Amino acid sequence: MFVDFAQAVEPLKQIVHETPSPNAIDTLRSLTPDKGCELSYAADMLLMLTDGLKKHPSVQPFQGRIDAATQHGSNWTVSVTGNSDKSRQTAIADRLVLCTGSSPTARTLPTTNNIPPLDLDTALSPSILSSLLPTTQPLTVSVVGASHSAILALRNLSNLALSSHPQLRIRWFTRHALRYAEYMDGWILRDNTGLKGEAAVWARDNLEPAAFPSSIIAKVVDVFAYDKNDEEATLAKGLKGTDYVVQAIGFTRDPIPELRAVDGGKERSLVPFYDHLSGRFRQGSKDGEEVKGLFGAGIAWPERVTDPQGNVEYAVGFWKFMKYIKRVSPEWN
Repeated sequence: MFVDFAQAVEPLKQIVHETPSPNAIDTLRSLTPDKGCELSYAADMLLMLTDGLKKHPSVQPFQGRIDAATQHGSNWTVSVTGNSDKSRQTAIADRLVLCTGSSPTARTLPTTNNIPPLDLDTALSPSILSSLLPTTQPLTVSVVGASHSAILALRNLSNLALSSHPQLRIRWFTRHALRYAEYMDGWILRDNTGLKGEAAVWARDNLEPAAFPSSIIAKVVDVFAYDKNDEEATLAKGLKGTDYVVQAIGFTRDPIPELRAVDGGKERSLVPFYDHLSGRFRQGSKDGEEVKGLFGAGIAWPERVTDPQGNVEYAVGFWKFMKYIKRVSPEWN
C-alpha cells in the first residue's frame, strides 16, 4: 500500500521515476508485499516524495509557522514566519487545504504525584527507549490504553524488562477487552480501531486473559483492568510509585492557524466545522455557511466511514488518506 501511495497520482509517480536508485521505493519493493513493515520505511518514502515536491516546477515551498490565514473574496492570504530567521513571507492562493496533523492525547491523570510523561513516540522506538531508561536501578513504567500504540509500547517495554533492563517493571491500565480487526467477506470489521499485524499476534499470545498467566511477560507486567466508572479510582491508586507514564489513548487534532474573513472591509473570525464526507468546512456548525476555498485532509481531518454492519469510524492511514483525497478533491472549487 505504501508503494501504491507513491504511484497514486502523476506528480508522485514522476518523482519516483526521476529519483536515482537505490531509493526508498526500491527498498519498499524489496520487502514481502503481503506483510506489514516498520513505519521507518514509509517515513523514508515520505521524505523522498517531499523533497521531490519541493523541487517540482509547479510547487513553491514555504517552511515556517502559519499563525493566521485571511480570506479576501476568493483568495486566501497566508503569512509564514520562518523557523530559523523569523523572516516573514506571504502566500496568496485560491484554496487553502489544512493538513495540520494530530498529536498523542494527554489527559490530566488522577494522582497527587507529578509523574513524568514518557512520550509515546519514545515508547514506540525500542532503540530510543533502551537508551533513555536506566538499566541499573528499579524502575516502573505505566502504560494507559489498549490501542495499537499501547500494545506496541507494552511489547517494547516488556522486551527490555526481559533482557537489558532486568529491574524494569510495567503496569498496564486498560478499561476494555482487546479489540481486533476481523477480515470479513470483502471488508474489514474494526478496520480503523482494531489490532492488526504483529501487534495483534503479540497481544493474543501474551495479553489475552487466557494467555497472560502462562506468558513470560507476566513476570514483568501487572494488569489493571477496570471499567469507565472505576477509572479515576483505579488510576489514582495504581499509578502510585510509577516513575514514568505512557498515555496511548488516541490522538488529538493539533491547533490550526487563526482563520479570518474580510467582507466589505469588515473582518470576522471563522470557526470552521469540518464535513468528514466532503473535506469541506462550514462556518460554526454543520448547518453553517460553507467556507469557500477551505478544505482539510489527513489524520486531523479524516473521512468518516460506515461499515456494512453500520459501525462508524474515521479512516486513518496512508492509503485511506490517498483514496479520500482522490475522491473529494476534484469537487473542491
